[in-house]
Amino acid sequence: MKLENIDKGTEFDFGRISENYSQYRDIYPRSMYDKLITFGIGKAGQRILDLGSGTAILPINMYDTGARFTSTDISENQIAFGQKLATERGLQRIDFRVCSAENTGFEENSFDVVTAVQCFQYFDKEKATSEIRRILKPDGRFCIIFMDWMPYHDDIIGEMEQLVLKYNPTWNGCGFKEFRYSFPEWAKDRFEIETIHSYNASLTFTKEAWLGRVKTCRGIGASLPENKISEFENKYRELLQKYDEPLQLKHQIHIEIYRVIK
Repeated sequence: MKLENIDKGTEFDFGRISENYSQYRDIYPRSMYDKLITFGIGKAGQRILDLGSGTAILPINMYDTGARFTSTDISENQIAFGQKLATERGLQRIDFRVCSAENTGFEENSFDVVTAVQCFQYFDKEKATSEIRRILKPDGRFCIIFMDWMPYHDDIIGEMEQLVLKYNPTWNGCGFKEFRYSFPEWAKDRFEIETIHSYNASLTFTKEAWLGRVKTCRGIGASLPENKISEFENKYRELLQKYDEPLQLKHQIHIEIYRVIK
């Protein structure tokens, strides 16, 4: 995938790192899922489509709510590893499909909820939200979730970002500051905002888990050649030696829930 507003058009592909992704990207805290349930996402019997689902992290973690999930992604490899994880855990109520957010192929009024976790920035927003509106049932919900590490609150994160930039100077996934919401242009006449919720959480990592999570980011594993990924890994292991385990790293989690207008 190449997008002009992402890393100055540098090509990236999360499917290259699906095996590591399935191991190291299940990082969202239980509090996030509990909040989604409180906000009405994940009711028993709901039909939920998770766009850009990667290795089906959200459907797997919300499986016990009794909702029926469909996990979609443009990457065949991501979907294959998501299916593998679901099969290994005996989770039979998750359906899988390879498709884009802009053209899902589902029938109109098919879903109660559509979710997009850590992926909405990669969509053509005009086309994707038109498609989401089409496949949502009347009074359906569209839920966007982002979770960002906070480099200005933590030296470990700040140092990591500087190292990533040495290997990938075009990477623009760095320098996150606390999110400020404004009603988006794509939502006008299609959606009305129902819930906005942001909060900070300190997440616990072993050094190995944090290194794995960083390697699966767009700026490293999804875009660099194997030799550069190995070089980065060795350099970052050296940097992490001065820190004690477990690592407590601050993140901000942001949830937006929109009600469809039909």
